Amino acid sequence: MIRRDLHQQNRLAWDAATPAHSSHKRDEAGFLRDGGTTLFDDEVHLLLGTGPEGHVLEDILKSGARPLSGLRLLHAPCNAGQDTLSLAQLGADVTGVDISPTAIAAAQTLAEETGIPARFVVGDLYDWLPACEVQFDVVFMTYGALIWMSDIDALFAAIARVLRPGGRLVGLEFHPLAMMFDEHGKLFYPYSGGAHVVGETGVGDYVAASGTALAPSGFVEGQVGFKNPHATHEFSWGVADILGAQLRAGLVLEVVREYPYANGCKIWPDLVEQPGRRYAPAGGAVPPLMLGWSSRRPE
Repeated sequence: MIRRDLHQQNRLAWDAATPAHSSHKRDEAGFLRDGGTTLFDDEVHLLLGTGPEGHVLEDILKSGARPLSGLRLLHAPCNAGQDTLSLAQLGADVTGVDISPTAIAAAQTLAEETGIPARFVVGDLYDWLPACEVQFDVVFMTYGALIWMSDIDALFAAIARVLRPGGRLVGLEFHPLAMMFDEHGKLFYPYSGGAHVVGETGVGDYVAASGTALAPSGFVEGQVGFKNPHATHEFSWGVADILGAQLRAGLVLEVVREYPYANGCKIWPDLVEQPGRRYAPAGGAVPPLMLGWSSRRPE
């Protein structure tokens, strides 16, 4: 069941949080303009269809290659546009869609300040995708996108519709298992089935908590002690939910990967930052912290 009413309540929380997140990023426009990127190797491996190992981004940036040239790419949701513009730097013809007008305004400003071409649109994906008359080579979704989606079958069916034949859905999410734990490391949240979770504290300032891992342009203190006045509504989707919904939408799974670290975000308080802006446990058994996939619309 699509809960547009709850989507709009989440929009308020993101409208409030986005300025706090942006306040910690030193000259992000200059960083991107000078060839910097906010992407991670894992995303680029999935986009290019390469193996999970190696520093592919470093090689691309050094060579000036544009491996996504000729691809029409939809980034949904796109938040404040930094990853969208990083994808454009790799040659993609990009469109970013997000429900938050505050986030889209920040993305448009960033695009203007960098001179990187991109289109940004405000919209609830459940309304925007069915009305879209463009077909894309790639739809790209990452990091906490699916928890905001109230009906995963409707979402992936709508995504399949906007993919050209042979086009791909590429996703990288925090692992549903990892998202079951609260800030004290205790099992607390439901795993699957779209279970509705109310977050009374709203979207927090996770950029402040993650430091340079989410601010590669340079971290500054920015806004201190941010508290979101708007509660959030999240939906718990398990691995079978995520992969099964793609299959039911007619997509063909080509790659599924699990990762023992979390890119950029300190999703648990006891994670330790590792090289490459990754967070992982300091020792002992390591659970999967991210889930990645690539699926294709049949020709």
